[in-house]
Amino acid sequence: MTDRKAELAANLAQVEERIVSSCAAAGRQREEVTLIVVTKTYPASDVRILHELGVRHVAENRDQDAAPKAAACADLSLTWHFVGQLQTNKVRSVTSYADVVQSVDRAKLVTALSAAAVRGERELGCLIQVALDAESGERGERGGVAPDGIEELAAAIGAAGGLRLDGLMTVAPLAGEYAGRQRAAFDRLMEISSRLRAGHPAANMVSAGMSGDLEDAVAAGATHVRVGTAVLGVRPRLG
Repeated sequence: MTDRKAELAANLAQVEERIVSSCAAAGRQREEVTLIVVTKTYPASDVRILHELGVRHVAENRDQDAAPKAAACADLSLTWHFVGQLQTNKVRSVTSYADVVQSVDRAKLVTALSAAAVRGERELGCLIQVALDAESGERGERGGVAPDGIEELAAAIGAAGGLRLDGLMTVAPLAGEYAGRQRAAFDRLMEISSRLRAGHPAANMVSAGMSGDLEDAVAAGATHVRVGTAVLGVRPRLG
C-alpha cells in the first residue's frame, strides 16, 4: 500500500467511525447516510485511490477542475456531484459528467440545465440549494435560494425535461440567525424538506454537513454528508 493510500484509508476509517457513532446516537441505520467525498483541488490519482477504498460518491465545485478529472476517471463506477455555484456558461460542460447538481438556486439555471441534459440525452439529478441566510427574493452569500423561493424552483425542475428533483442541499450559514448554530440550521432544512416532499415525494435527498459538522447533520436527519478535508487533508492555499 502506498503512503497516500494508507493515509486516505486511515482518514476514511476515522470519518466512517464518526458517521457510525452519529447514526447510533440518532437511532438511525448507517446505510441511511451516504458519504460524498469532496475531491476539489486534489488530483485524479486521489479519486482513483478513493475508489479502490470503496468510495462511490465524489463532489467537485469548479468545472475547470472537475471536467478533466472526471474524464480521467471515466472508467470508474462513480457518482459525480457538482456542489459549487454554477454559471450558465458552464452548464453544458457540467452536464456532460455530473450525475447530480446540488447547487440549483434560480430559474435561469434550471432552464440551462434542462436544455443541456436533453441535448446530451441525460437525466440529471437536481438539489435545490437553500440559503438560510437569505431574505425573501435574495440569494445567499454562498449561493442558494431563500426558503420562500423553493416551491417555485421545485415546480420548474419537476416540469423541465432531462431533470429530476432529488431534494435539498444547504451549507451552514456564516451570517444571520443560524450563524454558528449548525444543528438548528440543519433542523430547519429538515422541516423544509418535509414540506417539499408533501408535493414531491421522490425529493427525499437532504445534503448537509461537512468535515466540521457532519454529526449535527446526521443528528438532524441528513441523507448525504459532504466531507473533504477530513478525508483528503488540509487543502493547499490557492494563489
